[in-house]
Amino acid sequence: MTLAVFRKMQLAAFALCAGLAGFSINAMAQTVSDPGLHSLTLALADGTSVDYALVIPENYSPATPVPLVLALHYGGAPQGAGRGVVESVIAPGLEELGAIIVGPDSVEGNWSTPANEQAVTQLLDMIEANYAIDETKTLVTGFSMGGSGSWHFGAKFPERFKAAIPIASRPPALAGWQLPVLAIHSRADQVAPFEPAEAAVVELSARGVNARLIAVDGITHYETYRFAEPLQQAIPWLLEVWANP
Repeated sequence: MTLAVFRKMQLAAFALCAGLAGFSINAMAQTVSDPGLHSLTLALADGTSVDYALVIPENYSPATPVPLVLALHYGGAPQGAGRGVVESVIAPGLEELGAIIVGPDSVEGNWSTPANEQAVTQLLDMIEANYAIDETKTLVTGFSMGGSGSWHFGAKFPERFKAAIPIASRPPALAGWQLPVLAIHSRADQVAPFEPAEAAVVELSARGVNARLIAVDGITHYETYRFAEPLQQAIPWLLEVWANP
């Protein structure tokens, strides 16, 4: 049984329980099929909700599985930040992939909080249950706080993702890191220094992990949109990783 099938079975069981409790799973999950960028909300099992941006690629068909990209936003006020990072960096950077891109708003602080872990997990479960996802082509990426979140989710949930692309991030301790990872970082970053990202890639490479670095010059931390082009440069590496798991 594949992971995607197992998650669909989990959601079906939850839907049955929801029906017995007197409410509908359809009321909990907004789904769309039209291509483009959408702003949606998912009701969570604990009664709270998570707002998120969703990109449906052109020519999407439920008959043809597509890649899935989790995009984590930067710090600051979370309302609409998921859409902001998707719109400015992730969607233009990864358009060539024809992927479904999901960009949640943080529900509590940085991405490593239990509340964010639960919200993101339920959101991804819902996406995988309602859309045709190629589970061999998944990615976690993000910018700044979201780049650090990419490291966090890649370390804690390696079975969920096939690669990570942290952008302008602060790498954590790397003990046990498994995923192929490509860090994108500017030498001109005045908030998240370049050297820790470079050192993380060197350390992981020495341990036999597929770890790469795209180093850029002249882009400051707050010029978020300018990282879309370096992200485009990561696509050949990502396609190679997906083709050779």
